Formats: sequence, structure tokens, C-alpha cells
Amino acid sequence: MSSLQDRVAIVTGGARGIGGATARRLAEEGARVLVADVNGEWAEENVARIRQAGGQAEACVTDLTKREDIEAMVKHAVDVWGRLDILVNNGWGRKEPDGSAETLTESSWDWVMNILTKAIFLGVKFAVPEMVKSGGGAIVNTASVHGLLAAPNTLAYDTAKTAVVGMTRQMAIDFGPKGIRVNAVCPGHIVTEKIAENWKKNPGLFAITEAQYPVRRAGKPEDIANAVRFLCSDEASFITGQSLAVDGGLTIQLQENFGWAQAKFFRDHPGIELR
Repeated sequence: MSSLQDRVAIVTGGARGIGGATARRLAEEGARVLVADVNGEWAEENVARIRQAGGQAEACVTDLTKREDIEAMVKHAVDVWGRLDILVNNGWGRKEPDGSAETLTESSWDWVMNILTKAIFLGVKFAVPEMVKSGGGAIVNTASVHGLLAAPNTLAYDTAKTAVVGMTRQMAIDFGPKGIRVNAVCPGHIVTEKIAENWKKNPGLFAITEAQYPVRRAGKPEDIANAVRFLCSDEASFITGQSLAVDGGLTIQLQENFGWAQAKFFRDHPGIELR
């Protein structure tokens, strides 16, 4: 029997990228998956892929900046399958550029905080009562290596992802007694469908990016999906409140050594082209 047989899962941002791979991976393990995404066409495409592989899935158009959509998303899953066991908070989207405290617009700040922190708060708010009815459950929040370390001109994103790490810990304390575990994954650089198209335009820079990782490659959506699958399973029944870095070792490096490794890379690849 598969490890998540007959459990009901919601994956936000579940149409493509990390969310798409996660929805497929949970379905492979027997879960019935609600693919929640603002892009209904993409969500239906992923549902079709899951069904073609023998899994069970439904699509739900969900705007994570709207409270009523998040509430309806949880209701949809329960109406279709009668219970809720897993919530993967993975939604993301950008309307305006990030920046520093000096350059960032207030509207960009509000947008990022709504979709990356408030949406998690509301998703958990509506999901927990249903999980309690089902006897417990697992919540996995998508944080980032940006929640562990900071980068230039990413104030909103870094702040939000750091908040996700903190929310994960706090929620684990509140809901552990209810039989609900709460964990987070912190992806490194993951080559999603969209990012892959961008890298095709600058393969030299992509080579440098991969060389920064101890495992000498960037991540794939499936790398994160496998980690989420584990955290949702009974194999992780004694793990809660943790933020798992799935980053090919990126965040374990001393920065000065990291700089030397970059210098060595350029020395060993004198003909590399940057665009």
C-alpha cells in the first residue's frame, strides 16, 4: 500500500513548478489531491497528468490573496472527498519587483506579505478544524533558503520567507496536541518550467549557478516534492516545527570559501560567456 493511500491533500500553487511536482508526487503515493491554483487552465493540465498516471485529483481555481477563495478551497476538498489530511502551502506570484527598504513599493510589500504569509495563516485557519475531524494531519509550508539567509534587494521576499519559518515553529506548538504536524521546506535554486526557459538565454550564468552548489547542480521540482512527501508521511511522525533545507548544500558553506570557489570556477572556465 502506498504511504499516503486515501489521504486527502491540498496543494496551493499546485499547477506547475514545485507545486505541480508535489501534487503529482502525493498522488503517486495514493493521496487524493486538490490542485489549487490561480491559473485554472494550468491546474486542469496537471490534474489530467495525475489522472493519466492513475491518480485522483481535482482542480480548484484559487486566488490566495482572497480570504473567500482560501475558505472555498478547503470546503471544496472536503465536499469532494469528505475529509482533509494534508495541506501544502506553496503559493507564490509576483506583481512588482522586490527591492530594498528604500526602493521597494508599499504595494509590492503588501502583495508579497499577503500571498506568502497571510495566505498560509488563512489556509491553516480553515484546514485545521477539518484535519481534527479526520484525526490529525500534516501541514508543509514552502519557505526558502531566503528564510535562512539574506540576499541583496529582496526585502519583501526574504522577510516573508523568514516569517514562514517562524510561523511553522509556532503552528507546530499550537497544533501538535491536536495531532497535526507542521513543517517547512527551504528550497535552494529550483529549475521550474519558467526558470528553465530563462536559463536557456544565459547558459554561462547557469553553469556558474550550478557550480555554487556542493552537489554541483541546481534543484529540480521533484527534489522538493520528495521532501514534502516524506514530511507528510507517517515516516515523519516524530518531526514537527522543522524547516528542512533542500538546497544541495548551498546554506552549509562559509561565505569566504564560497567566493574562492567562484574564483576557481572562472579560472578553470576562461571562455565562459555571460549575457
